[in-house]
Amino acid sequence: MKIVFLIIQAISAVFLILLILIQSKGTGLSKSWGGGNLKSFSRRGLEKVIFKSTFVILAIFLVISFLQLLI
Repeated sequence: MKIVFLIIQAISAVFLILLILIQSKGTGLSKSWGGGNLKSFSRRGLEKVIFKSTFVILAIFLVISFLQLLI
């Protein structure tokens, strides 16, 4: 069981790193990949999905980390 938790934790860590790197600091996805000059403070479309999925993967990573401490 411990090996399963370790594999899930490693996979979630890789996805978390990738999701964080996709989100450039101070710029949206459209700006970092050559999009327009629109000044918008709300996340839309793919940016919103990536933002929310970052928190989901983070929650999975934290839960698995705490479960490994208990086992």
